Amino acid sequence: MKFFINKIIVYIALVPFSLVFGYEFSEDSKPQDGVPKGKVTKHQFTNSKVYPGTVRDYWIYVPHQYDKSKPACLMVFQDGDWYQNLSGHTRAPIVFDNLIHKKEIPVIIGVFVNPGIIPPQKKGGEPRKNRSLEYDTLSDQYANFLLKDLLPEVQEEYNITEDPMGRSTCGISSGGICAWTVAWERPDQFRKVISYIGSFTNIRGGHNYPAMIRKTERKPIRVFLQEGENDLDNLHGNWPLANRQMAAALKFSGYDYKFVMGDGAHNGKHGGSIFPDMLRWLWRDYPKG
Repeated sequence: MKFFINKIIVYIALVPFSLVFGYEFSEDSKPQDGVPKGKVTKHQFTNSKVYPGTVRDYWIYVPHQYDKSKPACLMVFQDGDWYQNLSGHTRAPIVFDNLIHKKEIPVIIGVFVNPGIIPPQKKGGEPRKNRSLEYDTLSDQYANFLLKDLLPEVQEEYNITEDPMGRSTCGISSGGICAWTVAWERPDQFRKVISYIGSFTNIRGGHNYPAMIRKTERKPIRVFLQEGENDLDNLHGNWPLANRQMAAALKFSGYDYKFVMGDGAHNGKHGGSIFPDMLRWLWRDYPKG
């Protein structure tokens, strides 16, 4: 019996996490016959005035249905490589292809942005990561980076709506709180948010958001929060508790929000598996023509 139990434990350890907890991709996250594919191009941004000295990769997804004479909606993803990777936890370009084709979401241009790095000053040195400064800081600095540095470069090529209801942000972990911060600081520019396992903990003060939401006049933001019961519990805080507190504050203040708690850990597998439904909910009343 002991040997049999040990075999079960070993088997569970080897099975992909998504299968243990039932987080598998739906057909919306898989390439479909007859669905036209959008185009993803890779770029590098090196000229930031907000974060001087940083270098970062970013990707632009343009759907097949994009018409330059009509402004497209916008979705900005933090930790962008994770989201645009067709073998990653979300496979956003595939989902966009499928849902735009079915007219379940509007025509959306996706901008997938990596956090900045500061190249080493000496040969053989290690680059300095700027991720926590950019993502976990409670200020308008990162929003200004998007609005004043990066997006003007994108808009030189593509016609993107100025309607804040047509602009959204998305991220995971520190990228999740960053997505919220962008909309919180600039609801005149972004009013839709998706957060996977958001770090609303005391990394750089994010644990203050529930009180801020309760004590500040409601802002016109729609937000989808995803969290897992087996997420982190460390010196910065407890992630499931922090996201529950966020949801309670959003409810108290009358926000348009949705909170989904699963049994996953600190990864994108649950969020990625429900990403198509997140998009449907987020864009449910936006014109799809």
